[in-house]
Amino acid sequence: MPSEIVTDLRGDNNNAFGQLYKEHFGMVKRFITNNHGRADDAEDIFQDTMLVLFEKLRQDNFELSASIKTYIMAISKNLWLKKLRTANREIELTAMHSNQFFDEIDSAINEEKSYRDKLQNYLNKITDHCRGLIHDMFFKEKTIEQIQKDHGYSTKHNAQNQKHKCIEQIRKVREQEEKKEI
Repeated sequence: MPSEIVTDLRGDNNNAFGQLYKEHFGMVKRFITNNHGRADDAEDIFQDTMLVLFEKLRQDNFELSASIKTYIMAISKNLWLKKLRTANREIELTAMHSNQFFDEIDSAINEEKSYRDKLQNYLNKITDHCRGLIHDMFFKEKTIEQIQKDHGYSTKHNAQNQKHKCIEQIRKVREQEEKKEI
């Protein structure tokens, strides 16, 4: 995250929060609506996430150890899962401020970073063509039609077949890596 955004957030700059909303609310909303929630639940969770982030940024010893996207997603996931565990009762603000809550967030961030590191390792071991296709499809969230056009596939079906082959490359690399760990 650029240092100017951190500075803006620490300085109560509403534009910085607006920028975070514009860039990251969609992923939080997708997660929540895919996990038994509604759009208004996503709004509530995102607002609570911003409160937690704001509180963390106000701590003198806080150091952002992951991307802001990862951090926002980890906080949101923890808040939502906690809400689901409490049978959809409101999360008490005191629970959001406990050390255990922040430990859970840090743990989720470390798991996300570990997952990202593993994924990057897998991506580095597949063909350049597949790495580009996977990046466009899953990181840039391009449609299959856009992939077809950008990569020059004659049909949508060909693009989908190539996507499948590239995912298979990653699966094989992952299996080889897991065998090495055993």
